[in-house]
Amino acid sequence: MVGNNRIKYEVKEQIAYIGFGHNNEKAQTVLDEETLLELAEIVKDVKDKEKELKGVILHSVKPGCFLAGADIKMIETLKTESEAASGAEKGQMLYNGIEDLKTPTIGVIDGPCLGGGLEMVLACKSIICSDSSKTVLGLPEVKLGILPGFGGTYRLPRRIGLPNALDIILTGKMVKPKSAYRMHLVDGVFPKERLLSQALNYLMRAPKGKSLKQTLESFATDNFVTRKIIFQKARESVLKKTKGFYPAPLKILDVMEAGMSKGRSSYLSHEAQTFGELCVSDTSRNLRHLFFLMEGAKKYNGPKGQRPVPELKRGAALGAGTMGGGIAWLMADNGMAPLMKDLNKEALELGLKQSARNFAGALKRRKMTPDEFERKQRSIVPVTDFTGFRNVDLVIEAIVENLEIKQKVFRELEQYIRPDCLVASNTSSLRVTQMAQAMEHPERFAGLHFFNPVHMMPLVEIVTHDKADPSTIEALYNWVLKVKKTPVVVKDGPGFLVNRILMPYLNEAGFLLEEGISIKDLDDACLNFGMPMGPCRLLDEIGIDVAVKVAKIMHHELGERAKSSTSSQQLVDNKFFGKKSKKGFYLYDENEKEIGLNEAVVSALPKPKKMDEIDIQMRVFLPMLNEAAYILSEGLVLRPSDVDLALIFGIGFPPFRGGLLRYADSEGIERIYHAIENFSKSVDADRYCPSPFLKKMVEEKKKFYDL
Repeated sequence: MVGNNRIKYEVKEQIAYIGFGHNNEKAQTVLDEETLLELAEIVKDVKDKEKELKGVILHSVKPGCFLAGADIKMIETLKTESEAASGAEKGQMLYNGIEDLKTPTIGVIDGPCLGGGLEMVLACKSIICSDSSKTVLGLPEVKLGILPGFGGTYRLPRRIGLPNALDIILTGKMVKPKSAYRMHLVDGVFPKERLLSQALNYLMRAPKGKSLKQTLESFATDNFVTRKIIFQKARESVLKKTKGFYPAPLKILDVMEAGMSKGRSSYLSHEAQTFGELCVSDTSRNLRHLFFLMEGAKKYNGPKGQRPVPELKRGAALGAGTMGGGIAWLMADNGMAPLMKDLNKEALELGLKQSARNFAGALKRRKMTPDEFERKQRSIVPVTDFTGFRNVDLVIEAIVENLEIKQKVFRELEQYIRPDCLVASNTSSLRVTQMAQAMEHPERFAGLHFFNPVHMMPLVEIVTHDKADPSTIEALYNWVLKVKKTPVVVKDGPGFLVNRILMPYLNEAGFLLEEGISIKDLDDACLNFGMPMGPCRLLDEIGIDVAVKVAKIMHHELGERAKSSTSSQQLVDNKFFGKKSKKGFYLYDENEKEIGLNEAVVSALPKPKKMDEIDIQMRVFLPMLNEAAYILSEGLVLRPSDVDLALIFGIGFPPFRGGLLRYADSEGIERIYHAIENFSKSVDADRYCPSPFLKKMVEEKKKFYDL
């Protein structure tokens, strides 16, 4: 019989059931080559039997997942533009076959319906979905630097209107059931237990015509002038967000605008050709590389311990400042009903205000209801002593960055927690090994370095030390994933991973300023490289006083290659701390919005001189690459992918470049090495001393991703 390998296909009472997820043991069902070939056979069989059928139901036999899109590994096999375009055309022909069936068809969605999965049900005459929290619909291809290539850009605007379709396709956003129903993406939302019975009802109904609202919207967007304005505004929005670094959104707009008045065949031909162009672009390859890095990070693959891996259900934040309040928010948002301890009520109020601000942001964006806001905020229990700590599974310390004070607090803490309770420090600059020395049970202790602000920054560095039990690290890794953050395991060392690579970038920015490069030229050069903000703006965000303190620690630990300029210390002496003091390299208003350069700083800098933008970029990024080579040689992290993942999610290194080390590989290691060597002769022999590890890579003709 046709099907029944990847797809369960059966005909019962003149209804053809096409069920995805058959014989699939993986968490999610994807469209791989075998599934698509099998589906093509099934669609042909349905076409042959069409006169005998009353309807066709596309559903999932695997609970909680319809189709999570195309298998990215299949896309990786497409090596040329023509090969990729041909692959898209085959998918389009298959979905055209579904759309052209005269028999009523319905897509029945429970769980994720993404990418090629959504493009498939868009070819059906009706779509219904479950009200499950797991159910989301979307076309996330733009996040991989491509466009929906199986007809998604053609069918979605015809179903939900041009403005809604552009919003979904250009952002890759996920649409939940209620929103999908409101925009007419689905025709009904039901409990998952009733989906198939409701599907039968829909098959027997006459097709529903457009509502008056839909008719008016279609009339408006069918107007040439209106369409022109919509596409113009969309382009302006895309360029503002992407700064032109990502070609896919602009190509999508070109395809959709040019095809609005075309027939299906002509439109889809253009869509397939553009898919081919984007698929083989460097941007798409790098974004797919990042996708695989993220997938690899979803499972702990480090050393295993002898003890059972504890599950961390109840938490506590030790310290109620900005970071402590953010950590308490994270725990509360993930159902941990956390304790939050500080010395007095005033400090606790600051922590509660921080968590409330975070929840209020989610409330404003309609990511939570007012009831959820109240319940989660009230679940944070403020305390001034260790009452209740006996019941927690994880304590995260976020107090002042002082080793002696932290050690004292840990000694006291251990008297009030269970033997199996894990303890972590959110330190950003102190050595975890030294903190562990104060503990009676160092095996249950590690670093958990969150980045500020906690509710926005996705990275968490898990910092190990020699006495940490592997089961402790695994438990923390699992917990970081559970709270929807990205974990990277790092050995203890000065600055851990991100700050250690970031400091040469910031240090070199200071030296460039002392040489006469203007604040604007310096920040603009880094923005034009793809960074989310320039080094001067970033220093204002971090706090110039904090950066100076960390820089001194790094200089002490790493020697002369980590020395910093005197310009930052001068800013601190003048009380220019950055955004928190309303004055740094830039000035800020009461709402912490930047309002221009700080002329007092500009006037104190040397007379401006011009430098080629690429030279500025190389001056700040080459020391980062050099330090990354030192880090790998020391075994601070196991893989180059750890460096790239951490820098993309920790400091916003441009994702379209694939990461710092992926970028180095693409530029050529030998070229990078000689550029560093040249700067060591012309700029500074200490700061640009090439890493012996990098020199060895050149001699062995290796890339970072060959290691």
